[in-house]
This record gives sequence, structure tokens and C-alpha cells, in this order.
Amino acid sequence: MSGAARLRAAVAALLALLAVAGCGYGSERVDTGAKVVPAGPKLSVDEVRVGYFPNLTHATALVGVREGIIQRELGGTKLSATTFNAGPAAVEALTSGSVDLAWIGPSPAINSYTRSHGKSLRIVAGAASRGVRFVVDPEKIRTPADVKGKRIASPQLGNTQDVALLDWIARQGWHVDPASGRGDVSVVRTDNKLTPSAFRSGSIDGAWVPEPTASLLIAEGAKVLLDEASLWPDQKFVITNLVVSQRFLEEHRDVVEAVVRGSVRTNAWINGRPDQAKDAANAALRQLTGKALPDGIIDAAWPSLTFTDDPLAGTLGAQAEHAVRAGLMERPDLHGIYDLDTLNRVRAAEGRPAADDAGLGVS
Repeated sequence: MSGAARLRAAVAALLALLAVAGCGYGSERVDTGAKVVPAGPKLSVDEVRVGYFPNLTHATALVGVREGIIQRELGGTKLSATTFNAGPAAVEALTSGSVDLAWIGPSPAINSYTRSHGKSLRIVAGAASRGVRFVVDPEKIRTPADVKGKRIASPQLGNTQDVALLDWIARQGWHVDPASGRGDVSVVRTDNKLTPSAFRSGSIDGAWVPEPTASLLIAEGAKVLLDEASLWPDQKFVITNLVVSQRFLEEHRDVVEAVVRGSVRTNAWINGRPDQAKDAANAALRQLTGKALPDGIIDAAWPSLTFTDDPLAGTLGAQAEHAVRAGLMERPDLHGIYDLDTLNRVRAAEGRPAADDAGLGVS
């Protein structure tokens, strides 16, 4: 069997396992394989509950939890983790108090903040940028103009990639009804775990998706039509933020500071040891899903991601404008969505400049 054939077989096996283990929008309390146990004095709570996705765009959480970097900052306060398959489930858990902090994408954070009239959450740090590509069937789509009339997948109605796809379609001068996905392009909302099989069967012609789904599709024969980073100034845009419920932030700011500090130090560890960090993230995925990504997939996906504690607040505002233009929401009032005081204390202690909240911070 050729190397490409072995990679396709490994991908098919991985997808079959993921489809069984993780369809839908639920959550699961998980054994993270963390290497560090609580030790030392406790903070203001016995346990802090965090949520994230078993996804490379959430590698800050994958690595920070597994390697014990965040737990070390918490001392005797136990870190407990839950994984989610989509933003709405994570936001629901945050709202209900099932988790205290979560790593989520910008669109779920915007939606939660808007629907709660500014009372649900605060963004307290960035985590990752980039890592999203528009990949297509090269036999059907060779140029952007060929996308018209085709079936393109996004992960979920109103999620971060769905907003980006709808905005790109609108910029081509085409029309799509945002709710149904019908129009000059058919936008097919498809769980990332099912997208590669949908592409393989021919039921979709391409997808606007995060890593590692983009690289999984490429292994199935897809080609990159564009990297979303190419659409942004300096090729930077937020893909994952660290958020906290406002109630938990008010009552346990010491715990939030420990998690933020752990998140910042995790990103520094990732950026300083890229190969070791990639292996740690893949080991975490193996622990969480039952199977690691094939080497060829994670090697292709990893370089497209940037890990940064800067929340890139200006790009969050732009993403909200994209959602408005796409007809997914009314223009939101995002003032107060950021509370970067804790992050900036951590950055100042390391001799780094303050992160900018783009005028959307707590007054």
C-alpha cells in the first residue's frame, strides 16, 4: 500500500471512530490524561470546571490541561474538564453554571453576550488565531467563480466559519438565505466529524472548515481554494478565546487569574516547543477521542495555526459586522464583552505590553 493510501485508510478509520464517539452537540466529562494533580494551597474554590473542544484550534486547552501547566497555576484547586462538540453546548453549560470557563470561538461568544443583553460572559484572553481554510473538489471548482451553484459545507448555522463563508459569498455578489442556506450557493451545515464522508460521497463540493477538518479533506483529495487568513489584515483573526461566566469572574477572580496565567504560559510553551506541543496535542486527542490524528494530517494542519493570548479584539468586531451583513443578527452592542485586566496584569508581569480591547472592554 502506498503512503497516500495508508494515510487515507488511517483517516477513514479515524473518521469512523469520531462519528461514533462524538456526533451532535453534547458534552462529556473526560479523563484528560493530565500529568499533574492538585497540590498546595487552594484558591477560593475547591474545583474549577473548564470546557473546550477536542480540536486543534483548542490546542491551548488540550496542551495546557494535559501537560499540567494550568493545574500548576491553580495549586490545590482541582481543574476539571468537559469537552464539547459545538459552541452552543459550551455556551449553554457556561450559562447554566456547569462550567466556569471555556475556550470557544468568537461567534458563540458574540451570540451569548448579545442574547443575554451583556450579562452572560466576558472574554478574558485570546488563545488561537487562523487555522481555517476553504477546501474544494478540484474537479468541480477551480476558481472562486466556480463556487456559484455548488454545495459548500460549514460546521453549523451561525458558527464562526458559517459567518465567514456567508460573508465571502456576499462579497462575490451572490445571495444566500442565511437561515436555510439556499441561494446562489447551497450552504450545507454539517458537523465537522461528518464533513469528510460527505465530501467523499459527493454530497458536498467543498467546505469552509477549521483544522484538522481541512487537512482531513485534503487527504481525501480536496484542494485549498483559499486560506481565510488571506482575507484579514496581517493575516490574523481570532478563532478561539478564553471566556468566563460573569458571576464566576466576580466571585472568584483569583481562580480566573490562575487559569488565564496558565493559558498564557501554555501558549508560550507551545510556541517555544512546537514539535513537542504538537505531540502533546495529539496525545490529548487520543485520550479524548480514542485515536490520534495521523502524522500526515497533524503535520499539515499545525503550521496554519497561531497560538496567542492576544484576543485580537478588532477582528471580533469585524466578525460581528460580517454576521450582520449576512443577515444572521442585528447589529450587536459588544461594549463590555472584554475584561482584559487579568490578562494585562499577567502580561505586565512578563514585561509585555497590554492587549487591546478595541474599545469593547468593561468601562
